[in-house]
Amino acid sequence: MPWRAVSAASTRTVIEPMDLQSYFRFVAALIAVLALIGAVAWAARRFGITARPSTSARGRRLQVLEVAAVDARRRLVLVRRDDVEHLILLGQQADLLVERGIGRSPGPAGETGQRSLS
Repeated sequence: MPWRAVSAASTRTVIEPMDLQSYFRFVAALIAVLALIGAVAWAARRFGITARPSTSARGRRLQVLEVAAVDARRRLVLVRRDDVEHLILLGQQADLLVERGIGRSPGPAGETGQRSLS
């Protein structure tokens, strides 16, 4: 098949404006994709995306019991480890152990008090 020259007038592409149905399909598809992204993000936060190590027969050793926002930059966290609770102040620059050994009989002097973790 021989090639032939085509005039510039015959190669013009005509772009037709989108009709109302095309706009509706575009918006519906955009909403569906954003909803799927939101659902995956929610599921990842809710159920965790990393594999958790198996727990022993005794169960989990570490629990976060309560989190309270002190201000915009700091949080107060109550953590339980092996039936002993620790109160930790988490901040952007440093973490501070406010009190440790909560929930058990007092030990030697210096058992509770402030100690920097960083």
